[in-house]
Amino acid sequence: MIRRAALWGAMLLVLAWSLGPFLWQGLTSLKPTGELSRLPPILPTAPTLDHYRGVFEGRPFARYLLNSAAVAGGTTLLALAVGSLAAFALARLPVPGRRLILGLFLSITMFPPIATVSPLYLGVRALGLRDTLFALIVVDTTFALPLAVWVLTGFFREIPEDLHRAARVDGCTPFQAFRRVHLPLAAPGLFATGILVFIAAWNELLFALTFTATDRSRTVPVALALFPGLHEVPWGEIAAASVIVTIPLVVLVLLFQRRIVSGLLSGAVK
Repeated sequence: MIRRAALWGAMLLVLAWSLGPFLWQGLTSLKPTGELSRLPPILPTAPTLDHYRGVFEGRPFARYLLNSAAVAGGTTLLALAVGSLAAFALARLPVPGRRLILGLFLSITMFPPIATVSPLYLGVRALGLRDTLFALIVVDTTFALPLAVWVLTGFFREIPEDLHRAARVDGCTPFQAFRRVHLPLAAPGLFATGILVFIAAWNELLFALTFTATDRSRTVPVALALFPGLHEVPWGEIAAASVIVTIPLVVLVLLFQRRIVSGLLSGAVK
């Protein structure tokens, strides 16, 4: 009984720690302007939606949301398309130095993104891609690929090798075996990896801030970073925008949590 109570207490603490910032932003977004800079009250005495209206007034916030969705969706599709092919080759084809190649993929994540901004910026500008969504998709995909390849390689390895051999005996080429046999069986892993890549691309700030210059291609994290004015910080609008930006991710995870968990577990358990 005591152990169960301690377990529930620990779970509640973790839940409060995880949800605390989001709940605080939600309360802040509903407070009148006069209550934003003082405590108490913790709860808004007269809840208002003025800050939510202010987010969309005077700035193309809907455009920022669409840009973020386009970048995150494009990055996810490209990372899965390239990453699944690479992972299948590393897991099932006789590729020499597979461990070394996987290590090189992981080594990309060791470089801090800030160290690569300057050369990437020069390359993007030289190609005439500055201030475009395509540049953000390509760059974000570059940093998402190590995760996609590493995770998906584990999933493809869990698929019985006999299935691959049977497909080859039946006359399938390696690509046909990948498309008709391995890809359907690895669907949970693809789904879980896609969600992780989508969330990372949705929240990416550094490259989006560096490679964009106008509202045409700015994403939501950049818009949030540019909310503070010269003489004031609109805390209410920042909190409201944070809630608006977080809700799609929360809904996405809640809708597909079973697929995410099953996908991650199927790649981790033999």
